[in-house]
Amino acid sequence: MSDHSKSSPLKTYFAVWAALLVGTFLTYKAAYVELGVFNAAVALIIATAKALLVALFFMHLKGASEKLLKLVVISTIFFLFLLLILSMADYGTRNLM
Repeated sequence: MSDHSKSSPLKTYFAVWAALLVGTFLTYKAAYVELGVFNAAVALIIATAKALLVALFFMHLKGASEKLLKLVVISTIFFLFLLLILSMADYGTRNLM
């Protein structure tokens, strides 16, 4: 067997797939909970967690170098905050006109 198949067994793929399904279900249920201005924030946080799962396991970043992993995590968090800030700014200025 190659090293590639040892680092990403089929059980791991199914566990990540199940976690992605749970994340999708949580996103669906969160849409019906009235959180006010935080509805979009909750959806973005769940989506970011799901994207991180995809990047770590399906794109094989989990076994990558530590520097690359830090870069991916930091950039993911940066873009999450950027999306949150821009979304909240848009939401806060909708009724000004």
